[in-house]
Amino acid sequence: MKKKWKAIVQIVLMVATLMAITLSQTSPASAADNSLQRVKQRGELIMVTSPDYPPYEFQVNKGGKSRIVGMDIDVAKKVAKDLGVKLVIKSMNFDSLLVAIQTGKADMAIGGINPTSERRQSVDFSDIYYSGGQSFLINSKDVNKYKSVKNLRGATIGAQTGTLQYGLAKKRIPGATVKGMDKSTDLVLALKTNKIDALGIEKPSAEAYVKNDPSLKMIPSGYHLNKNDVGAAIAFKKGSTSLVNAVNKSIVQIKKHHLTDKYLAGAGKYMKVNTVNTSMFHYWTYFAKGVEYTILISVVSTFFGVLLGVILALMRFSKQKWLRGLAISYTEFIRGTPLMVQVLFVYFGIGVVVNIPALISGMIAVSLNSGAYVAEIIRGGINSVAKGQTEAAESLGLTKRDMMRYVILPQAFKNIWPALGNEFISLIKESSIVSIIGVTDLIYQLNIVRADTYRGVMPIFVAMVLYFLMTFLLTRLLNYYEGKMKHAG
Repeated sequence: MKKKWKAIVQIVLMVATLMAITLSQTSPASAADNSLQRVKQRGELIMVTSPDYPPYEFQVNKGGKSRIVGMDIDVAKKVAKDLGVKLVIKSMNFDSLLVAIQTGKADMAIGGINPTSERRQSVDFSDIYYSGGQSFLINSKDVNKYKSVKNLRGATIGAQTGTLQYGLAKKRIPGATVKGMDKSTDLVLALKTNKIDALGIEKPSAEAYVKNDPSLKMIPSGYHLNKNDVGAAIAFKKGSTSLVNAVNKSIVQIKKHHLTDKYLAGAGKYMKVNTVNTSMFHYWTYFAKGVEYTILISVVSTFFGVLLGVILALMRFSKQKWLRGLAISYTEFIRGTPLMVQVLFVYFGIGVVVNIPALISGMIAVSLNSGAYVAEIIRGGINSVAKGQTEAAESLGLTKRDMMRYVILPQAFKNIWPALGNEFISLIKESSIVSIIGVTDLIYQLNIVRADTYRGVMPIFVAMVLYFLMTFLLTRLLNYYEGKMKHAG
């Protein structure tokens, strides 16, 4: 089932990419390269990254606030400073980084990205700014079992989805079962809980984990690779020659003065700080922010979902065939596609034409999804109103509009209140999917805490408790109003 959803997600990302390429080829404005000029006029260099890959990029908690740090972030800051603009950082999953720059969500992507020949067909790359090499992480207790990569034959190996490490493990380790996940923190947890035997990862990241976690050890990959397979470069949208050339000037300075060594040392200091206080109370601000965004998304999506649901339900009862057909088509299509795919399509697909922020995209997608389900609930409620009520309203001379407004809908909402309440409760949990595009809801913040503390289970448990409290309190509130409506009736 996971493979099925993963395939669907990849198809959506490919569609969004094709839309971006098509528009860029047909748009007259794209004929001339104005990538550098556009950045300077805006005064901002927008960068996307996946901050779960220490020491390249990761999140730290300082003064109750979260920020992204790491070697790659310092490289990006150097580039922005040389360009005379402000650096703006956007966070999302690694396998969405290249799609983000292709669809115009960002000017460049950074995240230990290897400029392979396959990737060069889709995006432009800067010069390589750092070469780290490939390694495997294993559990300390398995150090005698897996002494080298030869011992990994037939083992279960984990790697981040869409990375070079995933492809290498598939091709170069005979008999290995390769499991892909979106987050390196999830993979480390899978390793420590014996779900996988080894984790393919860049050498600097492996060294960082081993240095901060005595339960992990590192073994060399044994791969013989060219520099494109071990080096990290910055990715840009195809045709961004002027911006790439400007960035390469900064990379020349970075290499000349060996600044990556300085950046790695700085990242190491942050990682040491990360392990000083890993109490969940220390991260209460993260969870509080996650709850705040989860509630915000749920409330906004509920409001617009109900509004859209009422409109769709009324369209189903229209005498106009095209209105009924439109409502039925919309409802069936939305109910027949996963919410995750809808979120990706709104953010990346529609984002090709209109640049919609991640939070707004998440709200739109969840609202559109909720509206389809609410429409069916309301339609069922309208059908449940006794026919005698309609006949009585007609005998009183009420118009169809007044009949629907004052007689049918009030009774319908009373009948469907439990079902609507269940939809609202489900919405709180389903809204967690928006974390896939970098919205800082509870799931997003949970992953930050996991990456920051190297604790895999406890942050999950805290998030479970918080979700339970939100849904439990909402259930009690809905039951209270349901009782009042029964008493009034």
